Amino acid sequence: MRTRYGLTLLTLASALTLATPAAPALGDPSAGPAYIVYDTGVAGAGNGINNLGWPSGVLTTASGATRAALYSPGKTIDLGTLGGTNSGVEWPIKNNHGLVVGISETATPEPNGESFSCAAFIPTNGHTCLPFLWDNGALSPLPLLGGNNGFATGVNNAGVAVGWAETAVHDPTCVSPQVLQFLAVQWGPASRERHVLPPYAGDSTSAATAINDAGEAVGISGACDVAVGALSAEHSLLWVNRRPINLPTLGGAGWNTPMAINNRGDVVGFSDLPGDLVDGVLTPNFQSFLWTRERGILNLGLLPGDVLSEATGINEFGQIVGTSFEADGNLRVYLWQNDTLYDLNALVQPNAPLYLLASGDINDRGEITGQGCVLVDGQCGPVLHTFVAIVAPGGRPAAAAEAVLSGTHPNISADLRERLMQQHFGNLKPERVPQP
Repeated sequence: MRTRYGLTLLTLASALTLATPAAPALGDPSAGPAYIVYDTGVAGAGNGINNLGWPSGVLTTASGATRAALYSPGKTIDLGTLGGTNSGVEWPIKNNHGLVVGISETATPEPNGESFSCAAFIPTNGHTCLPFLWDNGALSPLPLLGGNNGFATGVNNAGVAVGWAETAVHDPTCVSPQVLQFLAVQWGPASRERHVLPPYAGDSTSAATAINDAGEAVGISGACDVAVGALSAEHSLLWVNRRPINLPTLGGAGWNTPMAINNRGDVVGFSDLPGDLVDGVLTPNFQSFLWTRERGILNLGLLPGDVLSEATGINEFGQIVGTSFEADGNLRVYLWQNDTLYDLNALVQPNAPLYLLASGDINDRGEITGQGCVLVDGQCGPVLHTFVAIVAPGGRPAAAAEAVLSGTHPNISADLRERLMQQHFGNLKPERVPQP
């Protein structure tokens, strides 16, 4: 069996060796790219952006509900729900034909008392959560695997979607309140078509996080845990022809999570470093990674003074966006290109309307979406808006970059930091690992 790259699966698997990462160069903003930031004016977050420049993500309604959203020029479309109050598009969506996938709360009480994966991203209020497909204004659930809950993350231009869904199996590796096993799923392109993407040998669960136009999917594999990161992401996987291949990690025991894959097969995400599991306690220490067939795995590193990072999006030209976490819990968006790491806030025009806190995605035109805080007297206010950053024509004078860098980072309240961390990761606190 051969992939589109002319490699057998066996040859490809043997090529997945751990590279010794070099420290990234930190970019001089005066010599780097320049961006203009637009505030959509919508409370929410941009998590994906296609090549039409349409972001997808979430919006927050006047009543405080979280809703899946698609932002087209001059218009924000509330994609609705499957019977509950809340919904969301939580992973980068690159589809250019109007297809969007995500998650939605239902009105059905969760029979096992689970919170499942969705509760880390949207309120579920004790209800089940279903994966959805939005197509030409119609929202419909994607089929499950015999359980009660599911989660959709990505859909390619052929209309093939991925995510994960519960089975009817009571998995002994689950940690309360999670009860049921979940497995990665590939849906479509035909209606009601579904295929399981199996876990790595010896693991009980899997989840797919992204798919490219060649049908290659990436995701995680491990124990059931609480169905959110941690040891459910013991292994980082690439599925080729629905067969799992174990990708290298940065050496940690958990949180080894691919977030995106481009059509060249380059994968980005985040991975724990060695030392995250000590005396049965797993403490996240992840950093951003890039994996390519040519270079293996690279640690993209950290912005100065930061302690954690995650890569969330990559385009066809190898530009990567992600979020970097400062030691005090503040967040900021970074751009990685040509082996160089930039603080995106240092690449935008002076007096930008937002401070860019959390990344979503980057398209092939270099347009970036994510979430920023509205600045009030130079500090982050409680209001978070979806932003779009576009490449500025003609670059920027060095003085403008120096003006940005000379400013202090705005303070972010403890409540806002907690909201952002919950929204992006769920529980990131140290976790005692159940002993076999």
